[in-house]
Amino acid sequence: IAHLSLHKYEMPADLKLGVMVEVPALLWQLDELLARVDFISVGSNDLVQYLTAADRDNRRVSERFDVLSAPVLRALQSIAQKGAAAGKSVTLCGEIGGRALEAMALIGIGYRGLSMSPASIGPVKAAILAMDAGEICEIVAELIAQQDGAPSLRDKLRAYAEAKGVPL
Repeated sequence: IAHLSLHKYEMPADLKLGVMVEVPALLWQLDELLARVDFISVGSNDLVQYLTAADRDNRRVSERFDVLSAPVLRALQSIAQKGAAAGKSVTLCGEIGGRALEAMALIGIGYRGLSMSPASIGPVKAAILAMDAGEICEIVAELIAQQDGAPSLRDKLRAYAEAKGVPL
């Protein structure tokens, strides 16, 4: 990526160039990437696996694969924030966008484009329509900032959703 040179090639005006962020090393190259691409898509399954050093399909370590842990959410949030600051579209693909609780957290950290299987659209849409995006942004920011030692924000986010009537 560091040696990518687009100026040598003439690109059609309607062609959009993007990058899939799937490895943690790209978190430290976002500024350079955003200067050269039109959009970023986050490959959440692989990125979270590499961030947590835990294979979600391996029973011995799968409990460490928690997309609602503060460190994972901070990493995902930094991608969304840098993309927004650069005026670039940032979307997320992977299983987490298709689960209502996780989608709520992703909206809370700035994602507005989530890919998901067709079966997930209804439940995620119902959750999104029932939530206040501004309020969830504040709640998730507070939870991420807290250093209470909890390995996951899952229980607190679930309690918030239940208290607010957000269907999960």
